[in-house]
Amino acid sequence: MSLPAHLGLRLLAVAMLCLAGAVAWTAWEAHASLRWEAATSGDRIAAQLARQPGLGSAGPAAMPATAPQAAPAILTLLPGICADIHLGAELPRRFCGDWDGLDAAPAWFRRGLAWEASAEPTLRAVVYRGRTIGSVTAWPDPLAAAARVWRRVRLAGGLALGLAAATGLLTWLAVTRLVAPAGRIVQGLENLDMAGIRSPLPRFAAAEFDRIALACNALADRLARTEAERADLMQRLVTVQEEERQALARDLHDAFGQCLAAAGARAAAIDLAAPPEREDLREDARGIETIIATMRESLRGALARLELPDLAEAGLEAALRGLVADWRGQLRSGPVLHLDVEGDLTGIPANVSASLYRIAQELLTNALRHGRPSRVFLRLDRTATGARTVTLMLDDDGGGDVPRTASHAGRGLVGIRARLAALGGSLSLTGTGSGIRACASVPTIG
Repeated sequence: MSLPAHLGLRLLAVAMLCLAGAVAWTAWEAHASLRWEAATSGDRIAAQLARQPGLGSAGPAAMPATAPQAAPAILTLLPGICADIHLGAELPRRFCGDWDGLDAAPAWFRRGLAWEASAEPTLRAVVYRGRTIGSVTAWPDPLAAAARVWRRVRLAGGLALGLAAATGLLTWLAVTRLVAPAGRIVQGLENLDMAGIRSPLPRFAAAEFDRIALACNALADRLARTEAERADLMQRLVTVQEEERQALARDLHDAFGQCLAAAGARAAAIDLAAPPEREDLREDARGIETIIATMRESLRGALARLELPDLAEAGLEAALRGLVADWRGQLRSGPVLHLDVEGDLTGIPANVSASLYRIAQELLTNALRHGRPSRVFLRLDRTATGARTVTLMLDDDGGGDVPRTASHAGRGLVGIRARLAALGGSLSLTGTGSGIRACASVPTIG
């Protein structure tokens, strides 16, 4: 949940509490007002009857039309107040103050005011010349009281709800604008590992967000420097590794190859010089020659893996075709190998060509030695427009588990990732159902 929504819900909860408090206070205040009006009406009627006790039983027909009349008791009742008047032996009389009956409260609201009907009425004694001659009982009319409370609650609730809605809306708009920089900051943090689209965060008006933005920009600068140093270090590591391979290939060819040639010559000489009766000696010499031939083939394969073709002279495409041809010669009746080359490969830097050749060499080795494919497709493609990315893809049907292969700690994938990291490239492994597709992408210039 976003921060504006979180704050909005909190403000809504506070507004609902304030609304409930305002309604409760309004209802209580209306109830107290009605109780006071009932008590006031009772006091007025009792005081009037104490001065003119006959008014309690006098009706319009009991008095002559021409006789002066005092105000009847009903006129002293406040609107919505009812009263019972008891005078001596007369029958009790009930009067209610005028109430227009409009804007009546809903039934559910009247049921909620059941406490009003159960409230104890106001009782006042009528004292005439020091003697109690009756009593007056006054109470709010339930319908009129409910209407009174309904009007006040509706007014107070409407005002409180309107103020709460306006406050919540204005607060939400203010908070949304205030926390808007948080989205920019999060986007900047997410783009820290994307050097191509990374851009510094702007300055913000809020001091807290501005400090965060400055810290993020400083972190991005340190990360960029670290990545540049790491790429340079990886490039130097790859260069040193290639130099060590070339040096090792020369040493093996010059020293170990000469030793094998000398041992083979000695074995041949022994075979020729052995006397006729020493057939066992000639058999041993021929066995040594066979072992030396096997070692020579192993040395030739090792030198082929260690030595780098002359890419500047032959080109990357010819080197890859030679690599595939060597594998075909070794496998003979093994899986079918296909090589497709698309795009213009001229202008590719030497270090990129060397790394792509080594990556193809490693991918073919992994596919043919660690799986059982019936076909292997190797494709090299360079886009003609845009960033001129070179993509090397190997697709085989030899099975395999992508998560297990991706997490394998062998030197093959580690070396491929190191070469690609030095060139700013990437490696992806995906399952095809029948095998694994490895795709290495390297950006080039030119």
